[in-house]
Amino acid sequence: MAQGENARMNEADGVIKYRLDYQPGPLPPAGCIDELFRWFGRCRELRLIGQDPARYGGFAFGNVSCRAATGFVVSGTQTGGRRTLGVEDLAWVETFDVAGNWLVAGGPCRPSSEAMTHGQIYRALPAVNAVIHVHSPLIWDRARALGLALTARSAAYGTPEMANEVARLLQACPSRDTGLFVMDGHEDGVVAYGPRMDTAGALLLDALARARQLPAGPAPA
Repeated sequence: MAQGENARMNEADGVIKYRLDYQPGPLPPAGCIDELFRWFGRCRELRLIGQDPARYGGFAFGNVSCRAATGFVVSGTQTGGRRTLGVEDLAWVETFDVAGNWLVAGGPCRPSSEAMTHGQIYRALPAVNAVIHVHSPLIWDRARALGLALTARSAAYGTPEMANEVARLLQACPSRDTGLFVMDGHEDGVVAYGPRMDTAGALLLDALARARQLPAGPAPA
């Protein structure tokens, strides 16, 4: 990829924290774009993806991705507030380097803040083809009661520390192609993954249903 537009933004500027080498262009072939759009819409309906001036400083939240022939396609930064996604709202992450906090991307849109987290899952688990990152106060609040894996509270979202925490959890995970974990250092953050978007979505809906059956508990600590 040719050297593109370099960007580095923090939470107040738009929530991308890595160094981004971005060159606008077309998306690569990917067979799961329709499923990505469908699950984005489903999560929007459930308010697991969205934008609310009363939550998270008014920033949009949540993103979805699917594996491509090279890298992966992910919903773009600050697209969670869209009612529906179009191709113009997607980014192509070609490669990334956790240690260098650096990411190379193309496509019509810049990638979301959690792109390295998505990438770490795809890199560690070859059978995974879909990742859904949502914000669910119910699941996050009841994570321990649900027996869910949690990243360390010290690992902030969109950082190498979070990507490394994800790698740690995946190494310890008994299943190598499906799972769900909670981001303890990222308020309400929940990630589901699987070989298909429907598989990841079903895990997420199951956790939400089980969380609704539990009494409210203390936030993860």
